[in-house]
Amino acid sequence: MDLDYVLPLRWEDDAGLDELTAYLTGLARHARVIVVDGSPAALFDRHARRWRGLVTHVPPDPALGYANGKVTGVTTGVRLARAAHVVLADDDVRYGPAGLARMRELLAGADLVRPQNYFSPLPWHARWDTARSLLNRAFGADYPGTLGVRRDFFLGMGGYDGDVLFENLELIRTVRARGGRVVSAPGLYVRRLPCQARRFWSQRVRQAYDDLAQPWRMAAFLAVAPGVAVALARRRPAALAGAAAVTVAVAELGRRRCGGHRVFPATSSLFAPVWVAERGVCSWLALAAALTGGVPYAGRRLRRSASSARRLRLLAAGGAEAGRLV
Repeated sequence: MDLDYVLPLRWEDDAGLDELTAYLTGLARHARVIVVDGSPAALFDRHARRWRGLVTHVPPDPALGYANGKVTGVTTGVRLARAAHVVLADDDVRYGPAGLARMRELLAGADLVRPQNYFSPLPWHARWDTARSLLNRAFGADYPGTLGVRRDFFLGMGGYDGDVLFENLELIRTVRARGGRVVSAPGLYVRRLPCQARRFWSQRVRQAYDDLAQPWRMAAFLAVAPGVAVALARRRPAALAGAAAVTVAVAELGRRRCGGHRVFPATSSLFAPVWVAERGVCSWLALAAALTGGVPYAGRRLRRSASSARRLRLLAAGGAEAGRLV
């Protein structure tokens, strides 16, 4: 398969090394794999020994210097790729041969493809997070931990801004602003491993911060907590129950879209009101972070969630680069 696979990686421990190595061994039979490894030196050297002859294993390009290390890894990998079509994937994404083949088919007619992740196995916090995906599917498309891109288009548009938090949205918007064709593939299901519960909790505010790049969405979530407070003050539990039922119904629509019931259990829809309540609280914390210098990320603070579509269109119209790749 004429396909390259770029995996940006930064680990602080090697608890998942054996499992990832087994995945890369199978993956390398179907695609050329480039692992851009920003792990500390001792871990980098261990990875180099384990993956020698299996994948192309390189450090991130230090000349890029993006605040978001994932963008540095993606950009480094795409520059090293040789195939016309490239899969970008987080370290917890697990493609099978059929998924890779379908991605390759879709990229024949697109500049960027956004598939659909699903968690397997499914601990309680993965079901909670799945509710987010179901609601996103009901209103359009989810934001997965993997995308497919045409290499020439990526390089031709000058890459994308690496100093933002919501790097997937930034890439999607940049491709659109440059006249590229973005294809959502809600029926292309790609497995994702769930994180540990402690990491799940640590990501709540940071994920809410992403919504700052989508003002109408952010406004809706900022209204949740005051709305609940008013309903409680006026002793209207029926209103809250009705809102929860509607939220479950909307999530269920997302679950059934494009055969999603095959990978999303029905119990995930029941978590939708819980997820909305959580996002309602965390949105206020994210707003507070934005007003006090940004959200912590990898030892730094990122102020911007993502560039607006309008800004990126203006940059494209003016011939300015959206990123610093070239």
